[in-house]
This record gives sequence, structure tokens and C-alpha cells, in this order.
Amino acid sequence: MNRMTKISPIKNDSLHTELTFITGNQHKADYLAQWLGVPVAHHRLDLDELQSLDVREVVAHKARQAYEALKRPVLVEDATLTFPAMGRLPGTYIKWFIQELGVEGVGKLANRLEHQQAVGLVCYALYDGKDMHFFEGEMRGVIAATPRGQGGFGFDAIFINEGQTKTRAELDEDTYVATSYRTTAIKKLQEFLGHGQAV
Repeated sequence: MNRMTKISPIKNDSLHTELTFITGNQHKADYLAQWLGVPVAHHRLDLDELQSLDVREVVAHKARQAYEALKRPVLVEDATLTFPAMGRLPGTYIKWFIQELGVEGVGKLANRLEHQQAVGLVCYALYDGKDMHFFEGEMRGVIAATPRGQGGFGFDAIFINEGQTKTRAELDEDTYVATSYRTTAIKKLQEFLGHGQAV
């Protein structure tokens, strides 16, 4: 399902024209471009993954590597999913949890815990070789007993936002966008690109 809604184009594209989004995922590149309202160059790079539960450390490490490889401003992102009943886990390791257990297995793990509260966080890092800027968005909710829905990606099929009864994979497009952590993060990025204000 297409989960993209266009917002107003950025006002100043001086940085945008040089910016490269580091991803091999065409869907993520299209999603970002649609949100920003302008095309976004993207490039796939094999980057070392810093083993840390601090998402800013992880994205900053990747951003510095990407800049050294391309010698131009870069944007990288990482998403986390944390179960407070497990402290800071799975956190930045969620993609490996999903690779090993599948979304259903991650859901089963959460449902064995004391409670099923969950926090999703996405963090973008923009680095121009000198300054590092971070743009974050967060969403809180609970983990469903079983995966539901066909939309979205990642852990959407097991994540139920606060105030909702459906998983993110079951939501209509407008509700999906309104409750997404990427909405918050990309709006901050758009503001920075449009006005050059620190976030």
C-alpha cells in the first residue's frame, strides 16, 4: 500500500541539491522525496553498523562513513523499537530481531513480557562534513497479540499506536501518516532545509 502524502516543497533547495539520502531501499527514498515535495538523490552504501543502543551514535557513525565515501552532504536514518519491559531492547537491534524471529516472533516475545507497551523512534542524521544535525520522531503504543494487516512495513503489523485499536498495517492512509513517527521527524527536516534553522 502506498503510504505517502505530499507536503509543501522546501523553500530553499541550496542544501537539498547536494544532499544524498543513503539507502538501498527505493520505497524509503520515494517516501522521503514525496514528503519533502522534491526529488531526493539516493545512494546505496555498505556501512559498518555501530553496536550501540544510542540511535544518535548509530546514525552519526553511518553519516560520517557515508560522507567520507561520497564527499557531499548525506542523510541517513535508523529506526528503533523498544519494549520498556525489556529496558532499552530491542532498540536499535530491532531489524536483527525481525530478521531472526520474524514480525510474528517479535510479537510473541513482547507478549511474554510483563506488559506490551512499546516505543518506536526514528532518527535522521544530516551531515555536511562539518556539522551533524538530528531529526527525530517518536510514537508510543502497544504490541498486538498477533500480526494484523497488509499495509506498511517493518514492525507495522504488530504496533498499535496510542489511541488506536488497529495495528499500523491496518490503518487507512490518512491515519497512518498522522500517527507516524516519520511525520514528526521529516517535518523537522523539512523545516531545517527550508529555513536553515537548527533542530
